Amino acid sequence: GEMLSAALLAAGYRTLHYSRSGSPRGILCGMGVCYECLVKVDQQPAVRACQTRVRPGMQVEMEEL
Repeated sequence: GEMLSAALLAAGYRTLHYSRSGSPRGILCGMGVCYECLVKVDQQPAVRACQTRVRPGMQVEMEEL
Protein backbone atom coordinates (compact mmCIF):
# COMPACT_ATOMS: atom_id res chain seq x y z
CA GLY A 1 0.00 0.00 0.00
CA GLU A 2 3.02 2.32 0.00
CA MET A 3 3.24 5.09 -2.59
CA LEU A 4 6.01 4.78 -5.15
CA SER A 5 7.46 8.16 -4.15
CA ALA A 6 7.94 6.97 -0.56
CA ALA A 7 9.60 3.76 -1.73
CA LEU A 8 11.94 5.66 -4.05
CA LEU A 9 12.92 8.09 -1.28
CA ALA A 10 13.52 5.19 1.13
CA ALA A 11 15.77 3.58 -1.50
CA GLY A 12 17.81 6.80 -1.80
CA TYR A 13 16.45 8.16 -5.07
CA ARG A 14 16.14 11.94 -4.88
CA THR A 15 16.24 12.85 -8.58
CA LEU A 16 13.45 11.27 -10.63
CA HIS A 17 13.89 13.17 -13.89
CA TYR A 18 15.55 16.25 -15.37
CA SER A 19 13.80 19.29 -16.79
CA ARG A 20 14.44 20.35 -20.35
CA SER A 21 16.99 22.84 -19.03
CA GLY A 22 18.82 20.01 -17.24
CA SER A 23 17.70 20.80 -13.69
CA PRO A 24 17.13 17.77 -11.46
CA ARG A 25 13.53 17.16 -10.41
CA GLY A 26 12.16 15.01 -7.62
CA ILE A 27 9.34 14.80 -5.14
CA LEU A 28 8.06 18.23 -4.18
CA CYS A 29 4.43 18.39 -3.05
CA GLY A 30 3.76 14.67 -2.52
CA MET A 31 0.06 15.01 -3.37
CA GLY A 32 -0.13 15.08 -7.16
CA VAL A 33 -0.32 18.81 -7.77
CA CYS A 34 3.15 19.77 -9.01
CA TYR A 35 4.07 16.93 -11.44
CA GLU A 36 7.71 17.02 -10.33
CA CYS A 37 7.79 13.29 -9.51
CA LEU A 38 7.17 11.95 -13.01
CA VAL A 39 8.65 8.53 -13.78
CA LYS A 40 8.07 5.82 -16.36
CA VAL A 41 6.26 2.79 -14.88
CA ASP A 42 5.97 -0.41 -16.91
CA GLN A 43 6.76 1.53 -20.11
CA GLN A 44 4.00 4.09 -19.41
CA PRO A 45 5.50 7.61 -19.43
CA ALA A 46 4.62 10.53 -17.16
CA VAL A 47 3.34 8.59 -14.16
CA ARG A 48 3.20 10.57 -10.91
CA ALA A 49 5.15 8.59 -8.30
CA CYS A 50 3.27 10.24 -5.43
CA GLN A 51 -0.07 8.97 -6.80
CA THR A 52 1.02 5.41 -7.67
CA ARG A 53 0.97 2.51 -5.25
CA VAL A 54 3.87 0.06 -5.28
CA ARG A 55 3.01 -3.38 -6.59
CA PRO A 56 5.17 -6.49 -7.05
CA GLY A 57 7.12 -6.62 -10.28
CA MET A 58 6.60 -3.05 -11.40
CA GLN A 59 9.41 -1.59 -13.49
CA VAL A 60 10.28 2.04 -12.76
CA GLU A 61 12.60 4.17 -14.90
CA MET A 62 13.75 7.76 -14.80
CA GLU A 63 11.56 9.84 -17.08
CA GLU A 64 13.32 11.50 -20.02
CA LEU A 65 11.52 14.79 -20.69
